[in-house]
Amino acid sequence: MANLTISVSDEVLKRARIRALKENRSVNAMLGQYLEEYAQMDEVQRHRQRALQIVLTPAAQCRCGRNGKTWSRDELHER
Repeated sequence: MANLTISVSDEVLKRARIRALKENRSVNAMLGQYLEEYAQMDEVQRHRQRALQIVLTPAAQCRCGRNGKTWSRDELHER
């Protein structure tokens, strides 16, 4: 496992330690988790983009059109 040295203000570190203590974690653990999530953002974004494409592609190909009809909010929610 690699070691990392960072520089932050004393006040930021103090607040981070307090928050970590409230969550029963260390600042080191919090930073490790954040960096892991940060490193995976591209992969997560690709999955989200693919999921969005799966939903939008059939919607764009739908031939059931509205024929110019629009609805008001009240019409959509009337029972």
